[in-house]
Amino acid sequence: MPKELNVPSRTLMTPGPVEAHPNVLKAMGSSILGQFDPNFLEIMDEVKEMIKKPFGTKNEQAFAVDGTSRSALEAALIALIDPGDKVLIPAFGRFAYLLGEICERAQAEVKFLEKDWESTFDQNDIIESIKDFQPKIVAMIHGETANGQMQALDKIGAYCQRNHIFLMVDMVATYGGVPIKVDDWGIDVAVAGTQKCVSVPSGMALITYNQRVKDVLDARYQKELGLGDDERSDDPIVSNYLDLSQLQRYWGKERINHHTEATSMVYALHEGLRVILNEGLNNVYVRHDKNNRALVAGIYAMGLEIYGEPTSKMPTVTPVKIPADIDGEKVRELLLNQFGVEIASSFGDLKGKIWRIGNMGYSSRHENVLHVLASLEGALSYYGANINKGEAIKAALDIYNKE
Repeated sequence: MPKELNVPSRTLMTPGPVEAHPNVLKAMGSSILGQFDPNFLEIMDEVKEMIKKPFGTKNEQAFAVDGTSRSALEAALIALIDPGDKVLIPAFGRFAYLLGEICERAQAEVKFLEKDWESTFDQNDIIESIKDFQPKIVAMIHGETANGQMQALDKIGAYCQRNHIFLMVDMVATYGGVPIKVDDWGIDVAVAGTQKCVSVPSGMALITYNQRVKDVLDARYQKELGLGDDERSDDPIVSNYLDLSQLQRYWGKERINHHTEATSMVYALHEGLRVILNEGLNNVYVRHDKNNRALVAGIYAMGLEIYGEPTSKMPTVTPVKIPADIDGEKVRELLLNQFGVEIASSFGDLKGKIWRIGNMGYSSRHENVLHVLASLEGALSYYGANINKGEAIKAALDIYNKE
């Protein structure tokens, strides 16, 4: 006989997923409603309005796509790309290359503007590359989880708006954890996810876009076969499931029958957004910032180093250099199996060179910060690392007790 599910308890301090808020888990156990039940449609409408707040937007269009964050990244890009369109992708970490992968599969002409992963771009360098390449779309990352770096966007967005270039930004690792200003920064389409600072299990992607993007979608819209053949397009979006022109009508007043909604995930998203909005977005950002400063203080006090440029480090991810002669994977295994703490490794050239400690959503709590610091010190001591014992917790407590 199959055994009853028995999931161990963890302190999740990765850059995603994070610990789901208890209210979110409770909401997911609510009764299933039909996707066109008036009560469920009211929940969807409330979710649409709440999504806008952490994005810092007044866009009409803001809704969720069923799938992980990647689903909305792909939906956004294939909605804007026709074969041969030029896309510029500034790459200062791993996830820019995911954007390039999606664009290449959509048959775009992709140019990567590349640099080392230690810091972000000077915005003027990106603008100069835009001038040279003349792309239809600039696609980029706001907060890069591979290296904990966060890119400034305001000048890039302003230039794109003045020159009728679409700017698509992945805000998956920053949404709900740091201030975001989609409208003020001139971003045409922004994407986030549930599994990070919103403290909801992975499974939905959040998207918002402005009227310029909506105009493109409306021009590409066609009604799905079986629902009627009165609206067809000579240039339809290549995916049915990720067709934003249909999804916006599913989440809008038309309520077209696109797919069977993931009801429990919508409940979860509603509750996750409600919790952070009730806490107050500014309070949420202050909490993430304080826990970030306590974590960083503890890491330095232990005698460890943090990877990358400090001035552009994101508050939601801390990349820690693995000490020489220490096997980073053995440390992670000991943390998981003996302390119940999970942190992450990294990608590409940084794999085996840094750990990544997340500070996101419900996982961003001072007790979690203290636990991960104490556990990391214990694991490193066990493996004989040359660290300053007993200093990390003191340094973190100094941050908490002084404020």
